[in-house]
Amino acid sequence: MANSLILNATYEPLSIVSTRRAVVLVLGERAETVHTTGRVIHSEFLEIDEPSVVRLSRYVHVPRHRRRGFSRRAVLHRDEHRCQYCGSRAESVDHVVPRSRGGAHDWENVVAACRRCNTRKSNRPLAESGLWLRREPRVPRLSTWFVMMAGSVPQSWEPYLDLVAGQTA
Repeated sequence: MANSLILNATYEPLSIVSTRRAVVLVLGERAETVHTTGRVIHSEFLEIDEPSVVRLSRYVHVPRHRRRGFSRRAVLHRDEHRCQYCGSRAESVDHVVPRSRGGAHDWENVVAACRRCNTRKSNRPLAESGLWLRREPRVPRLSTWFVMMAGSVPQSWEPYLDLVAGQTA
């Protein structure tokens, strides 16, 4: 079995769960199937279409101020595994303002970097290193998280993730 996208009652994407969990929500009448995979799940007494997208029957309040999880993997994904100084393949991350100089360890201060640029910049601010950023670091869009969690996005999920493509926090 694969994964299913869970939508709030307002069609806002909430999470990705196992297809098994989505089936349990549908059978318990806590959610309805919006899209299926085209496959059928069989049990001894029941056949159910495998859900790809389900919508909760009741609205779930989600705090808007919650920040996205921060990790090396997530920074590399946000920056498409490209060095934000030279554009080559990145295998590490770098603090734009070094932590030793008061820089924060957060989305707005960490970028993907290749080994060469990371070594060249060392423990210096951008102005002293002679490097410049190709793109300002930012908190990733919500839809980026769904792509990271799922690995790839089924076509049936795309309309719901586009609803939040402009969000940044």
